[in-house]
Amino acid sequence: MRLLEKIDSPTDVKGLAPSELKQLATEIRQELVATVTANGGHLASNLGAVELTIALHRVFDSPKDKIIWDVGHQSYVHKLLTGRRQRFASLRQYGGISGFTCRRESEHDPFGAGHASTSVSAALGMAIARDLAGDNYQVVAVIGDGAITGGMALEALNQAGHLGSRLIVVLNDNGMSISPSVGALARLLSKVRFNRRYRQAKEEARQVITTLPLGKRLWQASQRVQSGLKWLVMPTLIWEELGFTYMGPFDGHDIAELEKALTQARDYHRKPTFVHIVTTKGKGYLPAEKDAVYFHGVPPSSDSPKKIPTYSEVFAQTVLRLARDNPKLVAVTPAMPEGNCLSIVASEFPKRVFDVGICEQHAVTFAAGLACQGFTPIVAIYSTFLQRAFDQIIHDVCLQELPVTFAIDRGGIVGEDGKTHQGTFDISYLTLIPNLIVSAPKDENELQHLLYTAVSSGRPMAIRYPRDVGLGVELDKELHLIPIGKGEVVRFGEDVALLAIGATVAPAVEAARELASRGIEATVVNARFAKPLDCELIVDIAGDIKRLITVEENVLSGGFGSSVVELVQNSGVADIEVKSIAIPDEFVEQGSQAILRSKYNLDAKGIAQQVLTLFPSLGAKVLGR
Repeated sequence: MRLLEKIDSPTDVKGLAPSELKQLATEIRQELVATVTANGGHLASNLGAVELTIALHRVFDSPKDKIIWDVGHQSYVHKLLTGRRQRFASLRQYGGISGFTCRRESEHDPFGAGHASTSVSAALGMAIARDLAGDNYQVVAVIGDGAITGGMALEALNQAGHLGSRLIVVLNDNGMSISPSVGALARLLSKVRFNRRYRQAKEEARQVITTLPLGKRLWQASQRVQSGLKWLVMPTLIWEELGFTYMGPFDGHDIAELEKALTQARDYHRKPTFVHIVTTKGKGYLPAEKDAVYFHGVPPSSDSPKKIPTYSEVFAQTVLRLARDNPKLVAVTPAMPEGNCLSIVASEFPKRVFDVGICEQHAVTFAAGLACQGFTPIVAIYSTFLQRAFDQIIHDVCLQELPVTFAIDRGGIVGEDGKTHQGTFDISYLTLIPNLIVSAPKDENELQHLLYTAVSSGRPMAIRYPRDVGLGVELDKELHLIPIGKGEVVRFGEDVALLAIGATVAPAVEAARELASRGIEATVVNARFAKPLDCELIVDIAGDIKRLITVEENVLSGGFGSSVVELVQNSGVADIEVKSIAIPDEFVEQGSQAILRSKYNLDAKGIAQQVLTLFPSLGAKVLGR
């Protein structure tokens, strides 16, 4: 029997002999590779955190002690060691365990996550709650060198040092977030990461001095000049100046060394402690070690290679075309140049693509500053992460009517990453903002034209598109402007009108064909714009057909359908029925896009069935044939 099969709780991890831990780490890596390559998920980050996770659970007593994983994407090992081993094969599957930490899933997940830079804030809140309640337990925040550059993490570190409450922050430093970490803080960490002379020299000096007469007093005196000497070797004072006791850097793959360091941090009560460990992303799996960017998040093995380009690839290729023609066009992305394919643009225009790190708020306002000075910025960002910059979109871009284009990748149902990553809110939270144009293409060809329209408009404009390959349509060689606020009728029918936007246009057309086979003729409208709506087109169709169904991969509340309902109610046209197919008032769990679209009636079969359900008279027409 494998050692891993004996692990059902952290208590079992504590019971292993030190000589067994290397074998356990090997077995865990084998389990990670087998499961993640089959299901998809975050592989490299978890491979790099194996020894750290083992050490954490040997030193601390979860769930009494609170271990908080920033982002949560590197918590797979933690799940294996905390009672979820037997369900691990269901990772990221519909109805299975989450690919992130989830309070509802286990008492060992004290804080749910999915977005970066939240762990220190949550940990500090728990530590203060412990102190106010008079309890006694440890609180540990595990954060990566990418996430620690986020403004929220720095804000929390600032307050934690000010309050001085007992708290342990473990920096898992591998030089990467999704892509290589960037910024001044990342450069500082690189100096620490690649120069361990200070730690080695300090330990050697301690051993020598403490053996001398009055050695302990001499060692204590030496600490008074230590802060000045540190900068001669490595810049660690930032953490000390923030009010933390700095420890490290330590080898993040040496369990014995990690246990010793974490035990010292656990038993230190005078002020918060910062434990710096250095790990290798993808450790123990050579392909992931060689290409940690690709293996950060791998697709399921069932996904065959696609010749059709993704929306992200079409977006990046279009940006490249536009950049060649416009020397003032620049692109900004918060730590995802590979994910949104801007690396394609950066290879030709490295000085015009800015990766600002995991700093979504800064990305938007940075772009606003560029726009103020006559540049044409495109902010490329995932829908779920743009939520974090909501105030900046309002205050810094739209209020000033600055020409910033928001290229919103992963709009709609994303899939296995689950509720923290579904892009199902952007239409709602963007259409309420004055001065902002909100659009979504029906296919990859329309995406390139909308992008050209946006950068030519001189106005704030958002374009949301799905995480998917395109429909395989031919791309026009010449770009052209699309009239802002104008939709198009892609199919005519007299019984019902399907007003679809973005990725729902294609299944709406397919649903119309299905309905036609049953004797029901449907008009299908590619709305293109959630704001401004094509009021004239929608009102005309409503007056002629009387039955409208809006279709969108967005929550119902405040979405495209809500805007259409409001328009029709105020149009003065009588006897119109408007129904909507959208995401209900809930967070969408993990599962394949196909399963989730079927669940919410957003595939062709579901749309066709909803037409018959929402308009019973049409169902009667089918039965009467």
